[in-house]
This record gives sequence, structure tokens and C-alpha cells, in this order.
Amino acid sequence: MKPFVVNSHDRLVFPANFFTELDFSVINDLEQFTAIVERDFEAKAPTGTDILTRITDGSYPSRFELLRDIGQNLFWVNRFSMTMFEKRPTRWRDLPRHRPDVYLPVLTPWEDGDKKIRAVREAFEALDPAWDEATERRVFDLLFDVFGHRRHHATELPAVKPTVAQFLDTPGALTFVVGEHDPDYPVFTQTEIIDAAAERPELEALTRWAMVLHNQYPWDRAGTELRTADQIGDDDHVIAFHPRNRDVSAFLDRVSGARPARRRRAETPAEPVAPVRPLPPVRVPETFRVQPKIESLAVVRGEYVCDNTDVVRNSAFSWSPMSAAEISKKTGIDRRRYTELDIEDLALEAAKAALAHSGRRTDEIGAVLVATCTSERLIPSLSTWLSGQLGLLQTHCSADIVAACAGLPYGLSEAVRQLQEVDRPVLLVCVEKFSDKIGRVRTSRMIFGDGAAAMVVAPAPDGEPGDVEVLQTYASGPVSQVNSIIWPNPEFDNDITVYGPEVKALVARYLAQMIGELGDQPGPDGAGTLLEAIDLIVPHQANKTMILQLAADAGLSADQLYFNIEEMGNVSAASIPIAIFDAVRDGAITGPTRVFAPGFGAGAVGGYAVLRVVPSVMAPEVTLPAPDTAAASTRAGTAMATTTDDVRIAFGE
Repeated sequence: MKPFVVNSHDRLVFPANFFTELDFSVINDLEQFTAIVERDFEAKAPTGTDILTRITDGSYPSRFELLRDIGQNLFWVNRFSMTMFEKRPTRWRDLPRHRPDVYLPVLTPWEDGDKKIRAVREAFEALDPAWDEATERRVFDLLFDVFGHRRHHATELPAVKPTVAQFLDTPGALTFVVGEHDPDYPVFTQTEIIDAAAERPELEALTRWAMVLHNQYPWDRAGTELRTADQIGDDDHVIAFHPRNRDVSAFLDRVSGARPARRRRAETPAEPVAPVRPLPPVRVPETFRVQPKIESLAVVRGEYVCDNTDVVRNSAFSWSPMSAAEISKKTGIDRRRYTELDIEDLALEAAKAALAHSGRRTDEIGAVLVATCTSERLIPSLSTWLSGQLGLLQTHCSADIVAACAGLPYGLSEAVRQLQEVDRPVLLVCVEKFSDKIGRVRTSRMIFGDGAAAMVVAPAPDGEPGDVEVLQTYASGPVSQVNSIIWPNPEFDNDITVYGPEVKALVARYLAQMIGELGDQPGPDGAGTLLEAIDLIVPHQANKTMILQLAADAGLSADQLYFNIEEMGNVSAASIPIAIFDAVRDGAITGPTRVFAPGFGAGAVGGYAVLRVVPSVMAPEVTLPAPDTAAASTRAGTAMATTTDDVRIAFGE
């Protein structure tokens, strides 16, 4: 998990965007690591030669663009050292000569380094500030203190450094030497980096870049030289590289052959084939004995608003420039909601509110279903944990459903099936927490948010119609669509990742199929088609720009659709029920309304519900308290510590 933090200025900060640690426990080999580095560190980073060419061509419109290039260049220069190693200035006499886990970098003098350094300094002085001269000067001073004292060429740096013994066996090998070293050489603390602030969001991000890069060289950079082994005195300090942690050590063992490489799954997917016959939607009134009535709908939103400016002020070094307005234009999202609470806390608050508004007691509940794709809780599952927290001694079924953005249609379908067996209310919770699963992946950061919704679905009184008319669920497709959204994704440091073109393809495929099915279904009382009888479409809030385009392609008009994505972002399984709640709040639903609710997403899942929404079932909205209030105390007070007696009992002693 990679949670956000709130700094001393009450601003959201995403530490994973600035601190470059990678999870080497999921990186199998050097080929995979190289691909990650090329994408995250090299793809957008200019070389020193590139910067010199841009200066010569007059390509920099202001200081900001030059500063970005310097920062990205220095992250690229440190692509292997800052991800894998701790740099420890060590006296030559004290350096271990034969340990396999101590390394010395072999370096090549920087070609035309003096010319590039001089050109950067002169260009900065000649360029106009973009927004804030004082902040841009401060960022430049930090970056140039590193760039201006750079000694080595970076293009051909190897990922795996030689050990000290290998360095000594390499004639003419050069490495860093610092004549004098102050072990108290000042560096920025993590708190100082997180608390960095600037009025302009782009400059706040650059300030953190500069502080992190400054910390990569905790010694007197001006006194650094490149020397061969025979030129190093006993009291000179060299920069020894030590693996950051045991996962890096294990990775180095694998790539060196000291440890066998892990087996990798053979990628031989079968060609997709269509079902032997179509899978029709389920017409609930004709199919089931017990009709489902929605008695309540409650929502809980993350307590923090993350707007597009927050995303920009947290720009990672691997991102291309994008303004807050450009994010809005690309996604239709202005703000998304985040929470510091655990995902189960969101689920519990929504469940309690839904039960209270329905008037149901917990002992009436026959089943608890949780639709989520972001729960870290496996044993007990989120649904069984929730059952226990609510005080249910027994249910017929408590189960988690991983259907991502189709969580509502999948959850409702299972809730309706459970009704047939238990003939008593079912609690359905749709909940997601994405904010700590995004890391440095900008597409995901722009889109996803945190939130929960809970519904009580109960048997309709005898002789009364239910609220759910049609249900349909889908899954699978071409492998590229099945794997279009992945979490955890080892290729992206286990962050959630979205492959846009494949997602768009699966949405287009499913939306066309859904519209076709509704057009084939008879309308109420056999008049017209069900599609013609739809009052409002509340789609999964994935990407407003994309959905409007695909809806138009399917023959739908924008005024038929309701969106709240501008304020909530994409909350996956919780997206549709929160949007239905907001449609009532905003007056898009003022009385009993036939709603078509389509969802589609990760795993090439999809589905829809056609249901009757009655405004009176909306519960009063739950407003989460600030994390430092009584809620935090309550959570801490209810946490159960494990004792030695608990352990003995667990093992039957």
C-alpha cells in the first residue's frame, strides 16, 4: 500500500511519487527491471546532450521547462542507484574487499560535462521565470548543486554494480572519491520534503524533486573526483553501494546466478470463442418467486477532496506535464474523494446507515454481500468481518464479490438469488479504496477515488412488484481486454494500472451489446421496447469523456445520462450506487424512476440493472469525521491486541 499523507499545510501529498523505492520482491529478472526503469526513468528524461541541444535551439520558453528537464535528467542519472542501493561514504582503509554485498560503481568521465554545465547555468540566467522567481531560483540552486558537480557519463551505466573485488580486478576502473567527509552533512528529512510548499502546484512538485535529488549525494559534491584504485589514499572516502533491503539483495542474487530464478507462468492464452448460445438478460419478475425491493441506499464518501491541482502539485518525475484544466478535459473529473480510514471502516459506516434507514434489525438480515476489488482483507473476508462487526450471529451467506466496476449489477444479481433462498433482507455493500494503491501511475491517480454505498434489498410484500426488472452480467473477452486493468501489477511496482485503449474497446463492446439487448426486450405491459421505457441512464462513472463518446456511438444522447464523476472520480463498484444517490440529491430523480445502470471494467466484466429508484429510500448521508476526532479513538479502542493466551488457544493448548 502507498497511502497519501496530509502535510503541515493541510495539503495532500503522495510520497510514492517522489521517493523512488521499488518492490523488488515482485521483479523477477534483469530484463523485467530494465523495462521498468526504461519506462519510469528513461522514456521522458532528456540526456545532458539533449538539454544542451534544446538550449542551443532556444527551445525553452521559460525557466520551468529547463528545471523539469534537469530534474528528470538527474532522476535518470540515478535510476539504478536510488532504486537499489544506499550510498555510504566509507574510508578506503575501512572498505571490505571481499564481501559479495558491497559494491563500487565504475564510472566514465562525463563527455563535454563542463560545456553542458556552463550552458545550463547561462540558460537559466537568460530565461524568464514562469511564475515565481524566488521559488524557481531556490529549485535551480538545489538541482544545479547536483547537476553542476556531476562527474560521470550516465548513458551506459549498468544496473548491477561490480563488487569491490571486481572493481579492484578491473584495470583503469574509476569510481567516486571524496577527500574529506562530514558524516553530519545536511540532508532533507522526509518530513521536510513532504511539507514543501509553493503557491504554483507545478513548482511545489519540482521543489520535492530537487530535495530528493539533493539527498542522493550526502557529501561535499564540489570535492568529488573520479580516481582509479591506485590513486585512492587510505583516508580518502569512496562511495560504497549497499543493497537497500533484503529484496534487493535477493534480486541481485537471482540476476548474478547465485540463486535460481523464479519460475514464470507460461503465457499461452486460448483464442476466445463465443458462447454456444447467447446468454440472455434475466427478467426478474418472470424468473424469481421472491421479488426484490430496495429499502434503503446509504453512501459514504472519503473525507478528503483531492482536486486536479493536488494531482499536479504531486507530479511524479515520470509524468509528462499536464495542467489541472487538461486533466478535467481528458477525464471529465475535477475532484475525487480520498479517505485515511481503512476500507472496512467505509463499508461499516455505509452498512449501519443503510440498516438504520431501512428500519431493519441485524437479526433480520439473511446474507451480507460486499462488492469490491480493492480490499486487502482476505481472511476473514470483508463481508464476514462486516457480519461480525454488525453483530450477526449467523448468515446464510457472507461473501465478497470481485467484479470491479460491475460490482452493482453483480452484487444485485447475487442478492436477488439469495432472496430466493433466505426470503429475508440481504445487505449489499459496494466499497472501494484506491487512494493507497496508485503510486506513481498518473492515469490511475487522475481517475480513481474512495467511497462506499450500502443497500438493503428485501422481499417485496406479497402482490407488490419489486424494484429490479432486468439483470445481466458478463465477463471475459480477448485477453488484452481481460487484462486491461490490473492490480496488483508487478510491471508497475504493484500499482493499479489502466491500459486505456483496451478499456475503451471492452466498454464499446459491452455498451453496444447492452443497448441491443434492451432494444430486444419488451417494454412495460408489452408496449414498445425496454430501451424506450428507460427514464434515466446512470452509468458506471469511468471517464466522462469516453462514456459520452461511446454512448453517442450507440445512439444515446448526453441528456439521457447522469454523471457525478466531476466530484467523485471513479469509485469502481461503489460508482453506480453513489451516482444514483447523487441523482436524487441533484433533482435528476424526483419520483419513482426507471433507471438503466450499466457497469464495465477490470477483468472484462460488465453488466447492468434496470431498476426502479424511489427517492425516499435514500438514507441521510454519512459525513466522516476528521481523522483526529473521536472516530480515530473509537477505532483504536476497538482494535484487539493478540496475547500469548490467544496464541495458545488458537493452537488448541
